[in-house]
Amino acid sequence: MDINGLVAQNYAAGKAAAAPTPDGGATALAGAAQDFLSTLQTSETTGLQAMTGGADPHALVQALAQTELAVQTVVTVRDKVVEAYQEILRMPI
Repeated sequence: MDINGLVAQNYAAGKAAAAPTPDGGATALAGAAQDFLSTLQTSETTGLQAMTGGADPHALVQALAQTELAVQTVVTVRDKVVEAYQEILRMPI
C-alpha cells in the first residue's frame, strides 16, 4: 500500500471537513459520525476474517491502527466539547 497516497487522501478528507458549511456543520458532523461507524465496522469485519484465516495479519494491524486513530479523534473532540461547555458555565451573567 502506498503510504503517500493514503496521507494525501486523509489530508484531502480533513481539508474538506474543515471547510465552512452553510448548515452550521450538521452535515459535516453526520458525515464524521458515519465515517467513524464505517471504520469500526471495517475493523470488526477484518478482525473476524483474521480469526477465521481469511485476512492477512497486515490487514488486521492496519484496521486496528485506523480504529485506534478514530477512537482517539472522537475522544479528543468529546473532551473539547466538554471543555467548551464548562467554559460557558463559568461565564458571568
